[in-house]
Amino acid sequence: MHVTIEQAETAIAAARAKAVELGTQMCIAVVDSGGNLKAFHRMDDAWVGSIDIAQKKAKTSVFFGMMTGQIGQLSQPGGPLYGIEHSNEGLITFPGGIPIVDADGVMSGAIGVSGSTVENDHTVAEAGAKAIGQTELPAHPWRT
Repeated sequence: MHVTIEQAETAIAAARAKAVELGTQMCIAVVDSGGNLKAFHRMDDAWVGSIDIAQKKAKTSVFFGMMTGQIGQLSQPGGPLYGIEHSNEGLITFPGGIPIVDADGVMSGAIGVSGSTVENDHTVAEAGAKAIGQTELPAHPWRT
């Protein structure tokens, strides 16, 4: 099942509220389980460059079913995913992209946030994802 527009809007509202609480301006993207943009919000004064980064963080997270920060750890020189950021027309491998998992443990989409420190990006994305679901997929034999 894909994230609905209502869920995407709820996630964006929660993420935006967290960004306001942190005093930062963010770009927030929600994609469906196929990586297609479902909803997007650019706060006033958010960096233009963060538009693309937020969308790519969401896509990266949904493509691999994990948080972008986790992919970043695996893609360091010498790591098993070194160079992965060059695939799929460009991925983002630092924090701020988080899967959205429904109550049945199915990934319905992902959220990507950009516009501040990677710590703030992650915190804001997590607020959005948790407003409509979980952020971790259940264990599965082919997932590492």
